[in-house]
Parts: sequence; C-alpha cells; structure tokens
Amino acid sequence: MTEGTGHRDGELPDDLTAAEAGMWQAFRNGSVYDLSSGDALVDDPHGGHLWGPERTVRARIVCWLLLDGPPALAGRVSSLQLVGVRISDTMDLAGGTVEPYVELRACRFDREVVLPETRFTTVRLVDCSVPRLEAARLQTEGDLHLPRCRFRSGIRLTDAQIGTDLLLNQAVVHRDRSGRSIAADGMTVGQDLQAEMLESHGEVSLRSAKVGVSLSLRGARLLNPYTRHALNAPQLTVERTLYMTPAGLGSPLLRGTTPAQGTRIQRFECEGGVRLDDGRFGDALDFEHARFTFTDDQELSLRRVQTPELRFLGERPARGRVVLSGARVVNLMDRADSWPGPGRLHMGGFAYENLVPRGPFPLEKRLRWVGAATAEYNPEPYERLAAVLRAGGEDEDAREVLLAKHRRRRESLPVAAKLVGYAQDWTVAYGYRPGRAAVWMAVLWAAGSLAFARAAPPPLKAGEHPDWNPALFALDLLLPVIDLGQVGFWQLRDGWQWLATALILAGWILATTVAAGATRLLRRS
Repeated sequence: MTEGTGHRDGELPDDLTAAEAGMWQAFRNGSVYDLSSGDALVDDPHGGHLWGPERTVRARIVCWLLLDGPPALAGRVSSLQLVGVRISDTMDLAGGTVEPYVELRACRFDREVVLPETRFTTVRLVDCSVPRLEAARLQTEGDLHLPRCRFRSGIRLTDAQIGTDLLLNQAVVHRDRSGRSIAADGMTVGQDLQAEMLESHGEVSLRSAKVGVSLSLRGARLLNPYTRHALNAPQLTVERTLYMTPAGLGSPLLRGTTPAQGTRIQRFECEGGVRLDDGRFGDALDFEHARFTFTDDQELSLRRVQTPELRFLGERPARGRVVLSGARVVNLMDRADSWPGPGRLHMGGFAYENLVPRGPFPLEKRLRWVGAATAEYNPEPYERLAAVLRAGGEDEDAREVLLAKHRRRRESLPVAAKLVGYAQDWTVAYGYRPGRAAVWMAVLWAAGSLAFARAAPPPLKAGEHPDWNPALFALDLLLPVIDLGQVGFWQLRDGWQWLATALILAGWILATTVAAGATRLLRRS
C-alpha cells in the first residue's frame, strides 16, 4: 500500500484490490459492505466452498482502516460492517485503540484474530468462522457479540473487561492446545453474559470472573468428558442468577417461562466436571432440568457457594459426586429424584434455612437424602434438617429426624452400647416418644406385681418390716431414687433376685432415657 498522507484526505490508495477498494468506500460511508453471492450453501462461512479473490481482503488493510483509517464522508460516521467477506492472514490489533463501530457477519477468517489489550467501543462478530480469538485484557465500552461463530482453536478472554454484554449464543468452540475452549479467568462483564445453546468442546474456564447481571447457559452443551472439568469457575461472582436450564428451539430462548405448545426444548447438558467453588450468586443458582454426565472421578462441586436460592432440579447423575460442603443458601428448592445416592453426595457444613420441595418429597425420602450424605456417621446434616423442619412448624418430623440420627449413630457403637441403644429405642425411642415410658412402666409394674404375689419372701429381720405388698414392692424396684419403703426388708433368693435386678435395670433405663429426652426438649425451648 502506498505510504503517505493522501489516504487521510480521503484519496483511495492505488494498490488496493477491487474488494478492498469497495470496503474502503463503505468504511467512509459507514454502510454495510456485502460480498455474499446469494447462494446459502456457497455463502456458509463454515462450509467447504472456496471464496476467491473477489471476496477476499487482506487482514492488514482491515487493521489499517480500524486503527488509522480515512475520514468519514460529510454527514456520515465511519464504521466497518462486512458481510460474506474472507479475511486473509492474521488480523492483529494488539494494543491498539479502535474507535469505529465494528460488525462482521458471515465472514471467514483464514487465521486467528489477535486482540490482546485492544480497546473497542462495540465489536460484533456474528456467524463467522474464526480459527482462534486471542483477546486477553481486551476492553470494550459496549458489547462483545460472538453469536453463532465457530472457533476451531478456542477463545481467550483472560482479564478482559466487557463494558455491557458478552454474547456467545449458539457459538461452537473447540479446544486449544491446553484443552480449553474458552479461557476467561478474571474477566469482567458489566451486564449479561449470554452463552445460550453454546457448544463447547473443552474446558470453559471462568475462574474469578465477574458478571454484573446474569450468566445464562440455557440449552448449552459443555463437552469435556476426558479431563477433570467441563466448567471450571471457582470464585465466580454473578450479581443475579446463573442459569443452567433449558432453551426453546424455533422460538425465542426461554426465560424461565413455560414454552408454547410444540416448542422443541434443548436441555443444558454437561459431560465433564463442574467446579463452582466459592461462587457468589446474588439471586439464584438454577439447575432446573440440567443433565450432568460424570465419570466416577468427576463431580458437581459447589463447595462454599453462597446464594439466596439453590434450584437443584436437574436429572440425577448416574455417576460422580455432588459436593455441597460449606455451601450456604437461604432456600433449597429440590426434587427427590434429583439427588445422587449414598456415597455420592457430600453435605458437610451445608447450611440452608428453608426447604422448598418441587413435587412429593416425604420425610422417608428426606431421611434417605441425609443418609446418602453421611457415609460415616455425622450428626450435622440431621441436626440441620431437624432445625429447618422445626422452624417451619413441623415438630413431629423434626423429632423423627433426630430419632433417625440416634439410630444412625448406634450403628457406629460397640456391641454393649448398641444393646443399650436398642433398648432405649424399643422402649422410649431415645426419649423422643416419652409416652412409651408410661406404657412400659405400667406393663412392668403389672408383671412384677403378679410375679411377686406368688413370692411371699421371708423378712430379713423379724418385727422390722412393713406388710408384704407385691404391687408396692414392684413399683419401688422400678422407680429409681424414690424410696417407697419396700425394698431392703425382704430376703429374695434364686430367680426372685434376678427378677428384682431386671426391674431395677429397666427402671433406670426408662428414667435416664426420659430424662435425656426432657433435657433435649428444654434445650430446644
């Protein structure tokens, strides 16, 4: 290209191709420059049809227009708006400041687009074929739109700052040499990050990223089954909601509403682990109808997540783990058939204030849910569930949960302690059903009275004993601490000694269990 100042006066450089000369004029006019043929198959930027010189512009001419282009025509605003154009060589704007508006539709790039530390107002690449987008520390005042684009070797947006929205809807992104499809650690998005129906082949990395409004992965497919994570986003901050929910095909994307009849639905699907540890979500974390496919070593990790609402409403993963250790939520919205089975759910330190089940979730299944989270005995999940049920006015269910806790603890005790535990369970249900004590006391008293009515034991000392009363004697044996003046005056032998000993032990077991239950009740009050 001829060097000099003539282009600044709007003179057309003399070494441009016909396609580049047309782009030059359209740039000055701020109009769309369309080189498409009108044949949909030929114009498909992702197809196999060759685009010849008549549709090709050099990348350095594009960069020159954007960084140091000619002035706009009088009354016009210069902009680069290309449709159906092939851009040869590497488009390198690294470190530059681009003031004109940029929008490329259905364009084909021969080589990667290099934009690290570049400043834009707004950039839109729509339905373009791009080998790779290298844009670390990119800054935009407005949007960065990449919908329906295909990237053969990934996207890098590490530490990028997007002023308003980042759009990746229906984009297809393949992995780079490090196995990542999208590397956006430390990225900041001023408003929404929309990646609805995104198809990712590799790891999406959003570590320490910040999104000013919502992050939508509705209908996305994250495919990375052979390494640890398909989505790696610890310390992610989303001011409102992270959506991993369905999208509607053939209609506007769903926004959490019921689709019109006949609308085809695409679920959110993930093949590979998900890591959202230490994430902060201002409104909700939504997994409604999400489908996760894990290997045995992969997991949905929500360690120490904080959000007002967790909507755990997806399909139960057949393998892998769900980890909620240390997470804190206000409302837990879930379904009984969404949680994994024993050994694959970890909830140590998981705190929630309200249970909002979607569909039937009886206490029996809720107890199995808690049991699945405690491969070894841990009282915390049981106590948390009991506290939530009690706060909701379901005292009877709360007592059942605490009873289940004691039964679970019993399985970890030595044999002697187990036997005592079984006795406490059969008699008064560890003090949570104290009414049973009165029934057992009455049964034992009646049985003891009838038995001792046949005893007529001799006194220890003649003239120093009360009248023999089998009923009072049996009651005196059963009631610990209280002395009715019957025991200690009679000489019992053989089987009568064993019967008296059994009644004393039974009385102490009943009394201590009732006392423990009363202590727990007073402590809760």
